[in-house]
Amino acid sequence: MNSSQTDLKVVIGAGEYNNNPGWLHTQEEDVDLLDESTWRSMFKENSISAILAEHVWEHLTYQEGLQAATICMKYLKPSGYIRCAVPDGYFPDETYQSIVQIGGPGPEDHPAASHKIVYNYRLLTEVFEAAGFEVSLLEYFDEEGHLHDNGWDGADGVIFRSKKYDPRNHGERLVAPSLIIDAFK
Repeated sequence: MNSSQTDLKVVIGAGEYNNNPGWLHTQEEDVDLLDESTWRSMFKENSISAILAEHVWEHLTYQEGLQAATICMKYLKPSGYIRCAVPDGYFPDETYQSIVQIGGPGPEDHPAASHKIVYNYRLLTEVFEAAGFEVSLLEYFDEEGHLHDNGWDGADGVIFRSKKYDPRNHGERLVAPSLIIDAFK
């Protein structure tokens, strides 16, 4: 990987999604958020323009999330950012909350079985601010269950599980929203 590119953009935990052509798609075995040696083997410090993590941070404890944000900070260029999306703890839907809860809905093979935290906008902001980032809220629910959508641009990183891009969320009823932030270095 040539990390001297002028506009290096990295997707962490890309899974089977390829919603961001032109971005480097990585899996945990390539770039582990908690193992800085995997970052050093692929990137130089201050070399990444953008990092996208869709439904990754909830698989870390609060402290691990802070550690991961701190590592990301080292590898982002000045003014670089992380676009982070997680399940939204304030989305007022019992079925959704049952699915995204810590440990997931029950089966050990469920993707949410390894959830370690359920974030709301305040808690996710706190993690990234504690690592030194300036946070901009893009899409989130507040304490009263009202959706806030601040008109974010997919050109800066597509989050599939969002009001904007997930076809399950088109129409009158949201089914699978995310809490989405940009955290700027």
